[in-house]
Amino acid sequence: MNIDPEDNRASLQRRWGVPLGVAAGVAAVSVAAVAAFGGAGDAEPVLAGPAGNPTGAAASPSAGTTHGSTSGGAGEAPVTTTPDAFTITSGKTTPIDAGTVTRILSSCLGSDASRYHSVVAVRTPIATKDTDGVVVAVDSAGQYVQCESKGDKGNSPDSPPTFINNRLWGTGHTIAYFDSIGSPAGKGKYLMLGAGHHASNVARIAISYGDDPKQYPAVMAGGAFVYAAALSGDTSDPHYAGPNPYVHAYDASGKEIYNQAKDPQFSSGQ
Repeated sequence: MNIDPEDNRASLQRRWGVPLGVAAGVAAVSVAAVAAFGGAGDAEPVLAGPAGNPTGAAASPSAGTTHGSTSGGAGEAPVTTTPDAFTITSGKTTPIDAGTVTRILSSCLGSDASRYHSVVAVRTPIATKDTDGVVVAVDSAGQYVQCESKGDKGNSPDSPPTFINNRLWGTGHTIAYFDSIGSPAGKGKYLMLGAGHHASNVARIAISYGDDPKQYPAVMAGGAFVYAAALSGDTSDPHYAGPNPYVHAYDASGKEIYNQAKDPQFSSGQ
C-alpha cells in the first residue's frame, strides 16, 4: 500500500497472489505476482483481432468479493470490498506512438528490450501520479511483459518483468492475469488498469466493475488484452482504490465462456 502524498490517500494496488513455489528460480517475488485462473479452452495464446462492443450483461457479481494481495512475497492478505458507489467516467484508451513505445520498453526492460515487440500500447483515460499508460510486449518464445508508463518512461512491478509468465498457465485455462491496479488519480477520481492473455478460443473480452453489470470492451491484440477505466467515487475510506474489475470472455459465436465473478478461485474468496 503506497500513500499518495498529493491527496493523502492510500493507493492500494489490487493484485492476485501466486503460490511462492511457482516462483522458484526467480530472484525476487514481486508484490504484483498474479495467478492464472480460468475455464475451458486451449491454453496457447494466439493473435486476436480488436475487441468488439459488448453484447448483453453478465450476472451481477456479489458484493463482498475478496481478492488476494501479496506483500513482499510473504503470502496473501485479504482485501474485502463492500458495495461501491462509483461512476465509470471513461473507458476510452488511445494508442501510444511507436517511438514512445520503444523508449518505454527500453527504460522498463533495459538490455532485454530488443527481444520484445509491442502488441498493445495505450494511454489510459486518466493519469495517476505514476501511471498514464501501459505497454504489453512479447518475445519470439511467447513470453509476455507488461510495462506501465508515465510519459516515455516505463517500469514493471515484476522482478524480472517476465515473471508474469510463471502464473499457473496450462491446459484448461482461458484467462491468465497479469498485473492489475486501482489507484487514486486526484480527489474522488481513480484509475483502474489491468492486462492478461487468453486462450485461442476467445474472440472478445469485456470488463465489468463492482456490482454494476455493464461491460466495457478491452483492447485485444497478439494474444493479450488490456483494460483501463477512469471512475469517480464517493467514499470516505482512505484505502479505497476502486471497485473490483471482472473479466468476461466470449467465443466467436458471442457465447460467454468465462466470467471471473463465477471463477471459484475468486468467488470462493481466494
